Amino acid sequence: MTATATGRLRTGTRARHDALETTAFATALLAGSLPLDRYVAQLAAYRVVLRTLETELSHTTEPAVAGLWTAEDLRKVPLIERDLRHFAARGASPVRWPAAAAVAFAGEIRTTAVAEPLSLLGFLYVLEGSTLGARYLSRYVTGAYGLHGTDGIAYYASGDRARWTRFTTRLEEALTGPAAQTRALAAADRAYHHTTRITEALSADLPPPQRCAS
Repeated sequence: MTATATGRLRTGTRARHDALETTAFATALLAGSLPLDRYVAQLAAYRVVLRTLETELSHTTEPAVAGLWTAEDLRKVPLIERDLRHFAARGASPVRWPAAAAVAFAGEIRTTAVAEPLSLLGFLYVLEGSTLGARYLSRYVTGAYGLHGTDGIAYYASGDRARWTRFTTRLEEALTGPAAQTRALAAADRAYHHTTRITEALSADLPPPQRCAS
């Protein structure tokens, strides 16, 4: 059986995905003990990354990429900006630690857009998938920071299973051959590398994740 693009991307990045879930940032978020400035800093870092990716996707002349991007509204920068405005009004400022990692990720996106635009879909796969998982985490964020409605979680609450299904259907249509899938997988792996660097910066000085006794 020929592997689907989504299947190859999911299987090929599973170890990277699972590792992110065991970081000090992720475990503190689930425990409700993540300092607010770390959460706001993640939003600020992702704004840098997504603003670059969405700009490149909007300007690409690669037909498969342009077709997927215009097929439905996948833009998330306005959601992050809404969240950041909410926290700014509360006087919450992001820590600056992940800024350099976010800029490095943005630089890789720009380079890829010029050299291999179809591979932008690998970056999009990772970042779209992150909001599918973030929807589950949004309830912990709401409780930890005393949020109401979608205040402060517009980005985290933007993903759902129906949206993901629509996205992956379009992704299959765009990545039609093994070579294109391989390039997208390589880009997805690079996306996880950069996302890990951002998360490691956000985990600085947090208590290490607790290991269960065997």
